[in-house]
Amino acid sequence: MKVILVGAGPGDEGLITLKGVEAIKNADVIVYDDLIGEKLLKYAKTGSELIYVGKRKGKHSYKQEEINEILIDKAKENKNIVRLKGGDSFVFGRGGEEVLALKKEGIEYEMIPGITSSISVPEIFGIPVTHRKVATSFTVVTGHEAGDKTEKEMQVKLSELNADTIVILMGITTLEKHVKELLKNPKRNENTPVAILMDGTRENQRMVKGNLSNIVEKAKLENVCPPGIIIVGNVVDVL
Repeated sequence: MKVILVGAGPGDEGLITLKGVEAIKNADVIVYDDLIGEKLLKYAKTGSELIYVGKRKGKHSYKQEEINEILIDKAKENKNIVRLKGGDSFVFGRGGEEVLALKKEGIEYEMIPGITSSISVPEIFGIPVTHRKVATSFTVVTGHEAGDKTEKEMQVKLSELNADTIVILMGITTLEKHVKELLKNPKRNENTPVAILMDGTRENQRMVKGNLSNIVEKAKLENVCPPGIIIVGNVVDVL
């Protein structure tokens, strides 16, 4: 019995690794997320069990604890399991939580890294997260911390981040809050460029650009909605 956590990349089926595809082909059970390229399931062998456990804000088919139990139960049936996750399992993918659950039960696991959307999606839109002339550092943060945290326990403080480029994942529904925090940051101002990148690497991908003074209004006018990434900094306009 073995569970392989496979990072499926940002959405385009061609951006998964060859090793990830091979794992899918050999899996008895595939437990997959909402944001993977569904075309990847065509690689599943005949008779393999496909279990959808997708999660989006307000629309969770399974709680994380239930997903952990599925992985454990299927592995104890002496089956090879692929846990197929969007992006990379260890970049806000809760892969660490799943590994801890597997280790607690003494279940063997393997990691196959994936291309994280935090870097690849901006690249697809022509935005480098670093550039020698304008950005020598970048930070990736979640725009949606665990719901059981108090305000004091929140670790992401956009008003205090010093990186040249800030990439915010899962932050579109709380965009206005993030903009207010960023405007408190001495390194930012109303003219700081911002881009919202939606459905990156997919056929329907689109981008809305602006700055901290107008991006909230532009997002409303353009009917911006998840899934997407917010990128803040001069790299937005560098190319």
